[in-house]
Parts: sequence; structure tokens; C-alpha cells
Amino acid sequence: MPVLPEDYPFEREDLRFKSRELETNPKWGKKPMERSVEELVNFGVINLDKPPNMTSHEVSAFIKKYLNLERVAHGGTLDPHVTGILPIALNRATPIARTWLGGDKEYVMVMKLHKDVEEDKLLEVLKEFEGEIYQRPPIKSAVVRRTRVRRIHKIEFLEKMDKYVLVRVSCQAGTYMRKLATDIGDVLGVGAHMYELRRIKTGGFTEDKTLKTLQDLVDAWEFYKNDGDEEYIREVIYPAEVGTIHLPRIIVNDGAVGAITYGAPLYAPGIVALTEDVKPGKLAVILTLKGELVALAIPDFGFDRIMKMDKGKITRDTRVLMPKDVYPPMWKTRGEEG
Repeated sequence: MPVLPEDYPFEREDLRFKSRELETNPKWGKKPMERSVEELVNFGVINLDKPPNMTSHEVSAFIKKYLNLERVAHGGTLDPHVTGILPIALNRATPIARTWLGGDKEYVMVMKLHKDVEEDKLLEVLKEFEGEIYQRPPIKSAVVRRTRVRRIHKIEFLEKMDKYVLVRVSCQAGTYMRKLATDIGDVLGVGAHMYELRRIKTGGFTEDKTLKTLQDLVDAWEFYKNDGDEEYIREVIYPAEVGTIHLPRIIVNDGAVGAITYGAPLYAPGIVALTEDVKPGKLAVILTLKGELVALAIPDFGFDRIMKMDKGKITRDTRVLMPKDVYPPMWKTRGEEG
């Protein structure tokens, strides 16, 4: 069975090989973790721990100005007083920020009950809010106030101290925690409001060692600019590919890369491997054998069908993220040689 190199970045257990064509020319491109700091800043992501008392827009604007970038995008707005994970995409990586918006979220929330209740009753009501719920966004929201359905995957009771209740909530994107706290209070019959909130997961980003603060970014950048020390900035800014870990992936051979960057769709012979969660109509990421992000695209077929295909077009609606000059247009070279 073919295997990728041991240091292939971001490999997943559900990756399955369609081809044994694993050779990649070292003259073209480079492994994401081998990029220079300048390349990372131009095509990177930050797993940022948003501070309180700043809007998500203010955080993005600060990073844009501080790093002297043309574009910065964040993955999902957090209210000014809310802290936690706010993924940031830099310059050429900004198109992947939209893929973070629809991912499931996880929060730790402190609710303040307006009157104390028994813990047994509280647990019973919390259970009622798991599954599909109806929500009407709060008055102070950035969307049209119409009732909509959202899914609460799980509400985990963590602790209660008098009127203060600590819970962990795993939910669908677009769920309003403030409204959830209010609705729980109404069902309890005592009233409640959200007292404090922290986001601990969004898409593929979690509270692991990659989570960094704005101060971490400032310190690391100063070390790099003033002393040439790259160690700390590389612990803050990661290759853009890190921001696509949550997406289905398709790995292609060198010959397919150049064609895709020139606007061609992906065809079956160019595929080396893919993950089992590739589905028709579901956004997937196209990667090189070195692990580089080539494009975002919509497959027309799912994993099982693609594994059996020897020819035919696979993708549509391709958003190319790799510059044209990284891999050569091999079909042109073959034409000239013939």
C-alpha cells in the first residue's frame, strides 16, 4: 500500500489512495512548513484568542495594520465582550475564511438565573434544548430577525454556584448563545441571561497549543523584525493549509496542479488520494503531494464513485489559491515537445 512521506502535513486517517503516483518534483513548490516567514504572512492563518472589549472587526483591522497587509479576514463574529477562538486568515489566505463560517461551534457559557432553582430541574430543562430548536435572533444582531431552526448537539452541565450556571454547548453555526440563555430561563420559569461567554472551538480550530493572543503576535513579530528570530512568529502564524483541516481533501499529482492553477477543472487521472468524506456538492480542498493548498472546489461525485473513475471531470466552481508560476503548465510542455 502506498504511503505519503512521514512528514506530510495534516494527514488524516481516512485518506485513501487511488493511485501509486507519489513522486513529486522538489524543484516545484515546497512543503508548507518550509515556507519563509514572509510567505507565511502572505498565505497564513492565526488561531487567535480574541480579547474582551474589542470587536472582531477591530481585531482584524489591528492585525492588518500591524503586519502591513492588504487583506485580513476572520472566521465568525464574536461580540465585543466575548472571548475565545477567532481564526484569522492573512492576505492570499482570506478566501478560506468563508469555510469557517458554517462549521460547528463550541462554547463555555456562564448563565445567571434571575432566581435560584434546584439542580435536578435545571438538568431536566437543559436536556430539552438538545436537538433542533427555534430561535429568533436578538434585537442587537447583524442578521434579519426571523425565526429559524438551529441544532444544539449537546449541552453539558459543568457547575452551579447559587444563581450562576456553567455549561459547555456544542452547536450549529449561527446559534445565538445569548438567546439560548434567555430561552432556558423562560422555560425554567425564573428568567436568565448570558453572563459570560467563551468560544472554545470553531471548525478545525480548538484551544490547543496553536491558540495565541494578540500580545503573542506582537512579541513574536518584534523578535523577528528586530532580532531575526523566527521561532516565535512560526508558533503564531501557521500555513494556510492549517485552516482547511476540517474540509474533505483531494490530493493530486504534479501534472494536475499546473492545469488547475490555469483554470482547468480536476480530472480523474490527476487524483492520487482522497478522504472518505468527499461528497458531491460539498466543498473540498485540493492539495499537492507536498501538502500545498491548490484550490477550493466542489466535487460532482462522492468518494466511492471517484475511486472507480479512470476518466472524466471531477470538480466545478474552483477557487484557485495557488499562483500560476509555482508548478509548470505541463500540457504546454508536452505539446511543444511533441
